[in-house]
Amino acid sequence: MMTDPIADMLTRIRNAVRVEHPFVDIPTSNLKRGVAEVLKREGYIWDWEELDAKPVRLLRIYLKYGPNGERVIRHIRRISKPGRRIYTSVSKLKPVLNGLGIWILSTSRGIISDREARQRRLGGEVLCEVW
Repeated sequence: MMTDPIADMLTRIRNAVRVEHPFVDIPTSNLKRGVAEVLKREGYIWDWEELDAKPVRLLRIYLKYGPNGERVIRHIRRISKPGRRIYTSVSKLKPVLNGLGIWILSTSRGIISDREARQRRLGGEVLCEVW
């Protein structure tokens, strides 16, 4: 049993980007699908799909690189951890790197980026930061 599946997902993405793999496979869950959808909407990955593999379903994330092979995801880090949850209100949501990065939040309306949270006036648990 895995203690922190989101940290595992972020580590798999981080490792795949470092060695420039075109995609990474991760065991799927609703939370991971939400994080992948936010990464796609914000332009950090090309796309994602769910594969019907045995013994568990897999989430395949297609990683994005620049025209000369430069990494689009330079930094991806878990903020809220199982031992210490980090919650924030909309008034404390500040842009990451002056708008160059994002926070991914888990809110009552689902998994969204910090830009969407400010627009919808929502706070929640800060899952990770990406830039």
